[in-house]
Amino acid sequence: MSYTTRTATQDELNLMMAWAAQEGWNPGLHDAAAFYATDPQGYFLGLLDDEPMACMSAVAYDARFGFLGFYIVKPEYRNQGYGLRLWQHALSHLPTQNIGLDGVVAQQDNYRKSGFQLAYRNIRYEGVGLGAPASMPVDAHHAPILPLSHVPFAQLLTYDAAVFPTTRAAFLREWLRQPDSLAVGYLSEGQLRGYGMIRPCRAGYKIGPLCADQPDIAAALLGRLRQWARPDQPVYLDTPETNRAAVRLAESAMMKPIFETARMYSHENPAMDLRKIYGVTTFELG
Repeated sequence: MSYTTRTATQDELNLMMAWAAQEGWNPGLHDAAAFYATDPQGYFLGLLDDEPMACMSAVAYDARFGFLGFYIVKPEYRNQGYGLRLWQHALSHLPTQNIGLDGVVAQQDNYRKSGFQLAYRNIRYEGVGLGAPASMPVDAHHAPILPLSHVPFAQLLTYDAAVFPTTRAAFLREWLRQPDSLAVGYLSEGQLRGYGMIRPCRAGYKIGPLCADQPDIAAALLGRLRQWARPDQPVYLDTPETNRAAVRLAESAMMKPIFETARMYSHENPAMDLRKIYGVTTFELG
């Protein structure tokens, strides 16, 4: 059989999303558009006789920072070297970047052999929704929390620069206008002090990002977002363990830890204010 690797098309990214769902990673229903808009050349397939059987993303935000995700080999083809060859092909797309990833903890040693170093753990917490979307519309005049679409995009990018390693304008434009989602900001004296988003997933909802200047603002945003989700549905929040205030917030909201990842980087830990990060945007793109 002939094994080849190549860049995936936008339609094939949807296939990668379906594989991620089969792995239990619970991707968002509408994540693919924002993922692809960030770097259309950053998604890769491994094929046997032209049949896809492995995938990986190596997304370049710019020349300085990239992120790995979607590293999946179909179970019947694992431990045969196909994944490693795809890994090598995908990483060639990020020759100058400091590269991040959120990997399962059991694979830390393998990633370390490829030059990645552990920065911290991200812990996934599960809770439940607090309200019904149809009966809880967001009031644009309910200060200080209001729809994020009412915040100038330039102001949002300035705030986001403190909580992400590089500018991600293309990603955020698509991410924050996903269908069936809610994105809100917290304003004080005209300044953005935090923002968050909740979106539907294969199962329940995920909150991400959730960023705030201080714990009480994060708590207010978390409460508003959970009000948007149906009370019979699970809600997930991925918190950086190193932010103890984020962990306390999840625990005080009666959310339970169910999963964790190892956040690793190929070079130095990037400059981010982890004290402001209460919820990671996405394990696939950072």
